[in-house]
Amino acid sequence: MGNPENGSTGEPETRELPSAPGTVSLYVRALLSRRGEGPVPARRLVLRDVAADPVRLRRYADVCGFADSSRLPVTYPHIVAFPLAMSLMTARDFPLPLLGLVHIANRIERLRPVEAGERLTYRVWADRSRPHPKGTAFDVVAEADDGSVPVWRSVSTYLHRERAAEGSRPRADVSAGGPRRAGEPVLDERWEVPGSAGRRYAAVSGDRNPIHLHPVAARLFGFPRAIAHGMWTKARALAALEDRLPDAYRVDVSFRAPVLLPARVRLTAARSGAGWEFGLRGDDGAREHLRGEVSPLG
Repeated sequence: MGNPENGSTGEPETRELPSAPGTVSLYVRALLSRRGEGPVPARRLVLRDVAADPVRLRRYADVCGFADSSRLPVTYPHIVAFPLAMSLMTARDFPLPLLGLVHIANRIERLRPVEAGERLTYRVWADRSRPHPKGTAFDVVAEADDGSVPVWRSVSTYLHRERAAEGSRPRADVSAGGPRRAGEPVLDERWEVPGSAGRRYAAVSGDRNPIHLHPVAARLFGFPRAIAHGMWTKARALAALEDRLPDAYRVDVSFRAPVLLPARVRLTAARSGAGWEFGLRGDDGAREHLRGEVSPLG
């Protein structure tokens, strides 16, 4: 799922953290710190022996629409790993600014169901900085293991927008390609997403990027209103599909256009071979917000 060395020589630096860092202080660091230069640092952060907080887990399930169960929602480990990812991206030697990054894609592999009380070790690193038609893209890789084998993995792809260099030949877009032909939708839901959706998800996830919290803050980054978190839209879609999915699967999502809050959106999903394809669009169908594909793992 990626090489934490980013092409550098020698072994990657590994740091073990005694606890997850607070995201509020990391956002303050993002506002105040200067950027480093050069490649993405070859650094891996490790957080050991982590169990889900029962209260936070219930709140997360409620905000994202998951059924109350004894298993972790497939997207829940992402919010445990998120402070580690932020710590990497706000380090002084990280070459790209955190604020203004665009989350353009996310892949999750659930290798087996994870019980809510299991204690996991998380490892997070940045990987694969590369040219993109709109700037520079890189991945943040997260992995959780049960002490013997990995049980969950994730790759989040971020874009730093910049003017393309003259004569550059960027690689193809990392987002998913066009929709494939699938069967008629077997899931068709319309959601009323309130203006508070960004603040509710921020409170439980720790992702307090100002573009999700208030229209004034969002306008500073070019959005007319606050926008929903991409990972909330992914989680909410998977919650709707939850009872139709196998124990082990991979789910790839590309985030196509932001959901401006409040919003009315439509989720559709259909069988595609052994898996599923799903998408989230504006209620009138004109704007595509999210495109995803679920593939079973052997």
